[in-house]
Amino acid sequence: MPTRLSIFPLSGAVLFPGLQLPLHIFEPRYRALVGDALVRDRKIAMIQPQRPDDGAPLYTIGCVGRIGEIEAMEDGRYNLILEGQSRFKLLSELDTATSFRQIEGELIEDDAEETLSHAQRGGFEREAREFADAQGYSVDWASVERLDDQSLINGVSQIAPFDGASKQALLEAQSLSDRCELLVQLMQFFGRGDGSEEIMTLQ
Repeated sequence: MPTRLSIFPLSGAVLFPGLQLPLHIFEPRYRALVGDALVRDRKIAMIQPQRPDDGAPLYTIGCVGRIGEIEAMEDGRYNLILEGQSRFKLLSELDTATSFRQIEGELIEDDAEETLSHAQRGGFEREAREFADAQGYSVDWASVERLDDQSLINGVSQIAPFDGASKQALLEAQSLSDRCELLVQLMQFFGRGDGSEEIMTLQ
């Protein structure tokens, strides 16, 4: 069923279901967005604009998050943790009187029980180790091995140092298996690191 969503369009910031995204809210229109969410359902829809300029067209897939921890400051700013709940598809943008943008969207019912094959999981972990070593990252691999497939793939998708377009492609992947395969391809591409290419990072 189509649903009305209040959006926070932010380049380079991609939220995945089951993950958390810390946000510092200071612009008046997004302070109004948070205030409105707090008196209704505590939900904010994160989606990337196709360009960084104000009012730019939006990508078609985003993620609805629920405000968890929140700190309200005396000057009206907020620090909050947004908890990813569900991906959504943009259907249309609404003409509203609010300072923040609103859309009509359709929630995407992902398979929360989907898992990877043993071969996929093993291949991903090997590629992730090579990528982390090449980039000089320190990783607690014992903790990584204890993660379930959903937490692992979505977590790496959200924090990996890829550009916004790559993260958007990961968010748009139709299944966990597809997202895993794309992650491996991106780690291979960005991890080549011969010094002639700069690794693009999350803004």
